[in-house]
Amino acid sequence: MSLLSRLFGGGGGSKPEPKAETTEYHGFRITPEPMPADGQYRIAALIEAEVEGETKTHHLVRADVIRDLDEAKEASLRKAKQMIDEQGARLFG
Repeated sequence: MSLLSRLFGGGGGSKPEPKAETTEYHGFRITPEPMPADGQYRIAALIEAEVEGETKTHHLVRADVIRDLDEAKEASLRKAKQMIDEQGARLFG
């Protein structure tokens, strides 16, 4: 594949992972989004909630990495639930 086609999206990269299922938890929506990191997956998730009629979001990213994608999704969900339990709506500022 030529350099130009790689630069302009002609493939050659890894396929994006399918998005994990969103989970409702205490009025929050959690979508695990583990990030590829050197052949492993960094714990990450999107946390959303309706606050005063407005959708607020928080992107959780941890330094922890896990080899298996499914395990990384589960760990991301657990960590997001822990943050919600500890901080609640304070996650959003």
